[in-house]
Amino acid sequence: MVIEIDKDLYGPDNHLVEWHRTPTTQETDGFQVKRPGDVAVNCTILLLLDYQPLQFKLDQRLARLLGVHTQTRPVIISALWQYIKTHKLQDPHEKEFVNCDAFLKQIFLTDKMKFAEIPQRLNPLLHPPDPIVINHVITVEELRQAEIKKTACYDIDVEVDDTLKTQMNNFLLSTASQQEIQTLDNKIHETVETINSLKTSREFFQSFGNDPQLFIDKWLESQTKDLKTTTDVTGNPEEERKVDYYYQPWVSEGVCRYFYGKIQQKRAELDSGLGVRNS
Repeated sequence: MVIEIDKDLYGPDNHLVEWHRTPTTQETDGFQVKRPGDVAVNCTILLLLDYQPLQFKLDQRLARLLGVHTQTRPVIISALWQYIKTHKLQDPHEKEFVNCDAFLKQIFLTDKMKFAEIPQRLNPLLHPPDPIVINHVITVEELRQAEIKKTACYDIDVEVDDTLKTQMNNFLLSTASQQEIQTLDNKIHETVETINSLKTSREFFQSFGNDPQLFIDKWLESQTKDLKTTTDVTGNPEEERKVDYYYQPWVSEGVCRYFYGKIQQKRAELDSGLGVRNS
């Protein structure tokens, strides 16, 4: 953390206060910074978060391209690889190379690069994360006898380890929990089947309620198709009973084929009766 107060009031050697976290730094609830003064003073507080693992701010052009502003190195490389896959930039003949498109050419200043070179080429494009800047005014109470302390609170988003993650891993790895997991999976499966069955029933009755006549017509049509399938009935009796069915273009050809088949059958019977063999 860096605290900067008015340089004109406190001089070049007394206007900055810095606090650095080290591996041996013990946890503390806070600390006080005091300077003498009798007038209001503008104060700028810079907070540099201690990211674990380290995070980096991307170059502005690369950040817009990947949709990532500040992240860890593995996440940044993964986002770049996803961009390469999405735009099919991997060389089809030399798989270890990436053919840069117009945007990557502007950023990496090359037409082609190896996958192994990506971490090294990313280094100049990764910068320390921006600090959190808080502008504060230190005021002096005109009435000295009023000892009311003013407190300003700020919300700062920080990343913390998920406490449930370890518990979930232990639960999943426990052999005693496998039977319970299997039972719950079966229960989920049965519940889903019940929901699907109820959904089908609801749609059935809802369709009947909206338009009973149309519903019955469609239901009879579907039942006719099912009956034909189960009884191996060919053709469509409903269509064949109408006269218009026999005025279609294929009817004349079908009649000719029918009579041709009958003639061939009669010829075969006569040849068989007269003892004539086809040569």
